[in-house]
Formats: sequence, C-alpha cells, structure tokens
Amino acid sequence: MRTGFVFLTLAYILSQFYRAFLAVLTPVLDRDLGATAADLSMASGLWFGVFAAMQIPVGWALDHIGPRWTSAVLLAIGGAGGSALFALAQSPVDVQIAMGLIGVGCSPVLMASYYIFARLYRPAMFATLAGVILGVGTAGNLAGSVPLALAVETFGWRESLWVMVVVSLVVAAGLAVFVNDMPKVEADKGKSKGGLLEILKIPALWLIFPLLLVNYAPAAGIRGLWAGPYLNDVFGMDAGGIGVVTLWMAIAMMVGSFAYGPMDRIFGTRKWVIIAGNVLGSLCLLGLWAFGDSSTIITVILLCGIGLFGLSFPLMMAHGRSFIPSHLLGRGVTLLNLFSIGGVGLLQWVTGRMYVASSANASDVAAPYLSLFLLFAVLLLGSAAIYAFSEDRVD
Repeated sequence: MRTGFVFLTLAYILSQFYRAFLAVLTPVLDRDLGATAADLSMASGLWFGVFAAMQIPVGWALDHIGPRWTSAVLLAIGGAGGSALFALAQSPVDVQIAMGLIGVGCSPVLMASYYIFARLYRPAMFATLAGVILGVGTAGNLAGSVPLALAVETFGWRESLWVMVVVSLVVAAGLAVFVNDMPKVEADKGKSKGGLLEILKIPALWLIFPLLLVNYAPAAGIRGLWAGPYLNDVFGMDAGGIGVVTLWMAIAMMVGSFAYGPMDRIFGTRKWVIIAGNVLGSLCLLGLWAFGDSSTIITVILLCGIGLFGLSFPLMMAHGRSFIPSHLLGRGVTLLNLFSIGGVGLLQWVTGRMYVASSANASDVAAPYLSLFLLFAVLLLGSAAIYAFSEDRVD
C-alpha cells in the first residue's frame, strides 16, 4: 500500500489545488470571461456543495465497493472531465458547472485515505495520520499560488487547465493500480447493520456538528476565493501579488495541519486544543475586520494566522470518529466530512450573496470584505461555545 498511499496523497494534493486556484485566476477570468467576485463565489460554493453532497454516496461506496475504484473512477470522470470543461469555458456559468464536476472528482480522495487509516491503524494514531496527509496535501494550495500564477502568465490559463486534465488522469490510473481494498466489516451479531440514521442517533456528535460546519470555512473560503478579489480591490494586487500572499497563507495552513495532528496525545485532550485554535482563528478574523484595509503587512500576517489556526479539521475528524462503530466507518467519516465541506460551500454561497448586497451600497471598496470577515468570526465563536459542552474523548 505504500505506493497506493503516494497516489492517494497526490489525489488529495489535486483536491487542495482545485479548491484554492480560483483566487489566483480572479483577474484573468474577469478579463476574459467577465466573471465577477460573486460569479466565482458561486463557482467555489458549487465545488464545496457538490463535494459535500457526494459524501453520502461516497460513504456507501467505501463500505460496499472499497476505496480503490471509488476514488479512481470519480477522479477520472470528475477531476479530468471538469478540468477539460473549465479549459473550454466561454462564460462564468461554464466555470461554475466545471467546478461542480471537479467537486465530484475530488469528493472521495481524502475520505478514502481516512477510511484506510481507521481500518489499518490504532485509533490513537488517527489524528496524527489525518494531519499528515492533510498537511502534505496542502502542497496543492502551494501549487495553486505562485506556480499557477507563473504558469498562467507564461502559458495561459486554458493551457494550464489542460495540463491538469492529464495530471488528473495519471493520478486516477495510479489509484486504480496501486490502492488495495480491504475485507468488509460486518456488524456484530444481534446489532443492526444501520446506516446514516444510526450515526445520527449518536448524541455526542450533535455537539460536534456545529463547529465542524464552520471551522474550516474561513481558511478554505478566504484562501480558495476571497483572498483574490479582496487583495485585488483593496490593495490593487495582480495575479502575481495575489499568488505570493496566498502562498504564505498556504504555507501557514500546511504548518497548521501538521501541528494539530499530534496535539491530542501531547496535551491529553482533543476538545480544548480545538477550542483554543478556533478562538485564536476568530481573533485573527476580528483583526482583519478591524484593520483589514489599513496595511498590507498586517493583512498578510492575519491571513496567515487564519490559515494556521483554521486547520483543526483532522483533530475534529478524530474526535467525531471516536464515537462511530467500526462497521459504519466509511459512512461515518464521510458524514463528518459532509458537515465540514458542506459548511464551506454553504458559507461561500452566503458570503457571495452578502458581498453583492453590501457592495451595491458601500462607499468604501473594503467594506463588503470586512463584513465577511466579521461574519466568519461570529460564526466561529458561536459554534465553539456550543462545542465546549461536547464530550472530550482521546483514544
């Protein structure tokens, strides 16, 4: 499985690239297709929304078909097909449809890895392994910053997308060849085989769901989209400048992924590590709301802080996974991911509508963006307060 894990990691790098590359393409898509920030917010929201909706069938497929063909087939059809449609796009609507299709292709790759981790390794190692693959996968964020900006400048954005078609097909082929499936796990005798309803009946999860719904949304939403138009409109940055800033934010997200992973074993708690990280992320968002139009340096530092503290996702997945029975692991981890990615998609849609409404009456170009940062901060603090009542569990 070593080679299989390499290709699963490469697939997740692609997933991170696809969820983040619109920020760098903002100026050229505006120029060539007339795509506004609201159009791209819808496109980004569709990626996350379709990705989230796919978690239900992906969970069933992981438990019944296995991670091999689930990840390989969907990445080939959705990842490569969506990239091809994006390369041929003639309007913002084409971009939105392409991003939805790419969301289908990316939907199984991280959960396939998490499913294998949950089946093969001790529960105490899950958060660390989840953080490692998330951290390495964040290289896709890096590729979607300065390297993409240089590729677009040198070859053009359409040509760069055709390269991604080829890369997606190669990685999908690697998944089909090298990833191994495992024997199915049956429910214990006398117990219901169950499904999503059985998972939803676990009381402990309901205090985790609210924070899971919003904790990744600020980092993913700002890095994946809003950083581009925000830096372009408020500070006049072109694709190259946006690429540099988003590169630093991506590096911070990578560091955060690795840092969160082992903290439950270091401090003997998951809940309070997660709460501390999300409160610090909220403070960075409040800092952007208060000072986000005053200084480029302050803005970059606060964006990096949002990236660093906003990657508690692997620890939250480990916390939720600890309550899920082994025969429902596939559907369990994908349900948790549905809340996380679905929250990003929902908030991309909400912030897109909010941006349109506030920008129509704003005299200051920065005001619509500052209101988005405030919304993210309030939601994060409110959901962290609910999460504080959850049951702490360390394997």
